[in-house]
Amino acid sequence: MHTLEQLRAGALAGIVRLELSCGLTEFPNEIFTLADTLEILDLSNNALSSLPDDLSRLRKLRLIFCSANRFTTLPSVLGECPALTMVGFKSNQIREVPAAALPPQLRWLILTDNRVEALPAAIGRCGQLQKLMLAGNRLSALPQELAACTRLELLRIAANRLTELPAWLLDMPRLSWLAFAGNPFCAADEQAASDAAGIAGIGWDQLQLQQKLGEGASGVIHQAVLRQAGGEQAVAVKMFKGAVTSDGLPRSEMTACVSSGRHPNLIPVLGEVLDHPDGASGCVMPLIDPGFGNLAGPPSLDSCTRDIYQEGKRFSPAELFGIAGGVASAARHLHERGIMHGDLYGHNILHCGQGRSLLGDFGAASLFAPDAPHAAGLQRLEVRAFGLLLDELMERCELPAARQAALAALRTACVSEEPTARPSLANVERCIVSLQA
Repeated sequence: MHTLEQLRAGALAGIVRLELSCGLTEFPNEIFTLADTLEILDLSNNALSSLPDDLSRLRKLRLIFCSANRFTTLPSVLGECPALTMVGFKSNQIREVPAAALPPQLRWLILTDNRVEALPAAIGRCGQLQKLMLAGNRLSALPQELAACTRLELLRIAANRLTELPAWLLDMPRLSWLAFAGNPFCAADEQAASDAAGIAGIGWDQLQLQQKLGEGASGVIHQAVLRQAGGEQAVAVKMFKGAVTSDGLPRSEMTACVSSGRHPNLIPVLGEVLDHPDGASGCVMPLIDPGFGNLAGPPSLDSCTRDIYQEGKRFSPAELFGIAGGVASAARHLHERGIMHGDLYGHNILHCGQGRSLLGDFGAASLFAPDAPHAAGLQRLEVRAFGLLLDELMERCELPAARQAALAALRTACVSEEPTARPSLANVERCIVSLQA
């Protein structure tokens, strides 16, 4: 984090990334002295409500973050910044998104946790758009023009006021990660799942939190001790970060978790945290063997939608087939229960280095009726996400020529830009098992 004093003293000359969080109520004009080099500007956690009309003087600016400020309108001046590809205005009070505010090279737009009621039709002109984060707003519909954004891969529309899931959405050629829970059109499915599943309550006073194990978009996970009548048990506790996360609502995640049932490649839920002193929500899970670790890291600002793997990471054929087969089986199991994971990514998969894998983090999960008209389309969408995961595994594994060719054909079918041409996850699983033998 930088300081205003450093900026004014000229101590930050030549930097590429500037982060200021110091109660700003106005945009510091001294930022323009960095115009020759500044590419990333982070003004989150201030009290700003506007940006200067000449922001485009920052001609190299690629990414801007203004989360947790006081904007009520997405500034139109953003659309005049020629190099701007990522715009993040999470947790403001934004109601209006002017067409002029959309930069021509936009790849990633974050408007999570605002008050947006409609998107402009002009969003259809954002031909480079790959990632669109809109959870926790007041949208009652999506503009049909969004269908023209054929590069769109990740869409978060959970916790809005949508009365239907647009049919054209499932025809988008590259859409792979979708979260829509917490909308009126799926409320009945969520309520039915919640009523059917049931979940044990675990009092906060029964838990003793220990070290932090990890953190995701929706919450923080700690190791803990669960005290019960039968003794003590080592567990993991996930505490949700707030009322709305980047993926949706904690309650929707909880419902998906407890509805997922038992599967060897899923992490079960033991119970829901009750009576937290601050009213926070959380869930309790078995503690996973420390020999398991994340398959990959989440996407970077530059990779946008693709995970980051450790430099030099390699998989043996046995590991590849173990991970791919386990994840395909888990995802197929979820689909049969009317659950779309919504975030089928390497960074949400734990593996032990011997091929066993566990699919976790249901923050983006959504429920659907398996016999609903859009059910097949939802499942094909997630097949593409699996195909991208398979591609990442194959890039890091040497296979015999025949198996390489067969697996490459499967990957190509999974990522087809014609959704109806993709195989079902049941067929994907069968193919992987046959190649593994």
